[in-house]
Amino acid sequence: MDLREALYTTRSMRRLKPDPVPLDVQARILDAARFAPSGRNMQNWHFILVDDPQIAKVLGPIYREQIGAVLDSTYAEAARAAANDPDSPESRALERLFRSVRHQALHWESIPLFLFAYAPEGNTGSSIFPAIWSAMLAARAEGVGSTLTTVLNPRKDVDRLLGVPEDEGWVQVACVPMGYPTGRFGVPERKPLASVAGRNSWSGPLGFDASEPLWPGDEL
Repeated sequence: MDLREALYTTRSMRRLKPDPVPLDVQARILDAARFAPSGRNMQNWHFILVDDPQIAKVLGPIYREQIGAVLDSTYAEAARAAANDPDSPESRALERLFRSVRHQALHWESIPLFLFAYAPEGNTGSSIFPAIWSAMLAARAEGVGSTLTTVLNPRKDVDRLLGVPEDEGWVQVACVPMGYPTGRFGVPERKPLASVAGRNSWSGPLGFDASEPLWPGDEL
């Protein structure tokens, strides 16, 4: 797969088939992650692949509890605004997001693969994010959809379930559900580049136009 195609079409895919992800595919995804750059090349990370349905069965209620709390707090105001103006493009986009998130929560137990990422407590663990993104790009190259969630991070019961050592300073950074998507990959809608970037100052003109994707973004 062309690198730019992967970069432009690796969007959050939450509607996943229950079909298992073969071990050789998992190997290529995780192997790509370990070659990501890290501070001082310390590779200060630990990954846990979860494909045991019994573990997913325990995680399901925990995830629904956590994501429910997020929707009721962080997104509550946005949800009220969308309800007051349901026909606006922003409201429709937000409702699509909510439907997708709820679908994932309701079908958590049928997700075939999870990638849990752990790093040492403190700033040195931030190098794990390029590795997580490399795993997601590698998954895209294999036709595997993924999304990144952090709502399970504070749950020590999840750490205990996964056998994370309690006295070594490891903290969960993210969980990445993975599986073959029910829909199609494609270029998602994004704000024009000039509205989120500047040159030489916060609002300095960029000097080029990128209001539309610079990669040919037809649906695949």
